[in-house]
Amino acid sequence: MDKRPIRICLLSYRSNPHSGGQGGYIKNLSRALVELGHHVDVVSGPQYPELDAGVNLVKLPSLDLYDPENPFRVPKASELKDMTNLIEWLGVSTMGFPEPFTFGLRAARYINQHKKQYDVVHDNQSLSYGIWAIKKQLPTLATIHHPITVDRRIAVKSAPHLWQKLKELRWHSFLVMQKRVARTLPHIITVSDCARKDICEAFRMDPNRFSIVPNGINTDLFYPIEGIRREKNRVIVTNSADTPLKGLNYLLQAVSEIAKTRDIHLVVVGTPKENGLVVKLIRTLGIGDLVTFTGRISYAQFVQQYAKASVAVVPSVYEGFGLPAGEAMACGVPVISTTGGALPEVVGDAGILVPPADSNALARALFSVLDHPEYAQTLSEAGYRRVQNHLTWRAAAKNTVATYNKIMAGCSDYC
Repeated sequence: MDKRPIRICLLSYRSNPHSGGQGGYIKNLSRALVELGHHVDVVSGPQYPELDAGVNLVKLPSLDLYDPENPFRVPKASELKDMTNLIEWLGVSTMGFPEPFTFGLRAARYINQHKKQYDVVHDNQSLSYGIWAIKKQLPTLATIHHPITVDRRIAVKSAPHLWQKLKELRWHSFLVMQKRVARTLPHIITVSDCARKDICEAFRMDPNRFSIVPNGINTDLFYPIEGIRREKNRVIVTNSADTPLKGLNYLLQAVSEIAKTRDIHLVVVGTPKENGLVVKLIRTLGIGDLVTFTGRISYAQFVQQYAKASVAVVPSVYEGFGLPAGEAMACGVPVISTTGGALPEVVGDAGILVPPADSNALARALFSVLDHPEYAQTLSEAGYRRVQNHLTWRAAAKNTVATYNKIMAGCSDYC
């Protein structure tokens, strides 16, 4: 392939800029690709990403029935005249998650009208049937961050009643589509060796069809702040979700145990679901005065929270990559992480690794950091070096471009 700029269509069915890894992936990868000299259009459904200068956003409106400002609204009759909108509404009304499917239909319609504008299409884990139509027109690949089969398994296992288990199975029914579509794509990008192994097992795919491109950490946003003193016994975690996959319940249990013998304060970046599992557990454990939720905060405030913390904890049961661990290390905060999924590949030997779903192991690790400031400083320095040396978005973009070139070179039928 020559060195001319590549015209990239980056598809993302939902790109929440304020929470979740997919919005961050789209924002950071698109910026880094443009900095390398390529042209990037991000084609997204709502919620739309916040993109940097030089990256073009193409909005594909939907009913957006998961809009946090107006969730599960009743569409107007005029909206349901559009067949894709009708499918979306029927899917949500029957407790499904139709967004990947309906976004794919809209994306295929868009590509059919604009295919001459692009050299390659990069799907960010919608894995919709619409991608089948797209790959017949342009070289196409996808990123799979981790197999959602893991989320489904943990969600079903954690559901306390049969009806809730059935609801989880219904919501995750889009996985049938994703498995079928993934098997038809000539190449897949994923973010870790662990994710590749899990995807191959769950989707029954050949590992030779994968490129491993680790995510980067945005060191323009996450960095050590001088002049802010770390507060003793202050622990930070960056996910307030009730999702069992994130393991916050195990950290709360560890905090409850530690509080029996020493001072401790947990800062949770985010907002808990009203009367959700996290709130109920805090009430049951009687640790409400030891836990603070920040609500939604800016990146500047985020970095300040890291600067005040003695230690950051990533208690996830599973992660396909684990951005919170890398972001904490970029800020020079000692990290305690589980070995769930790909987290050991991110943390390496620069943090403390404990088994997932083990509150006692988390408590022991917290004692070892909080009681030994010199050890904490060693971890802080090691984590910062690891990010700078191995986890940058420029490196991720270069490796992604190499994959684009491989795909385009093997797709002469489109030329």
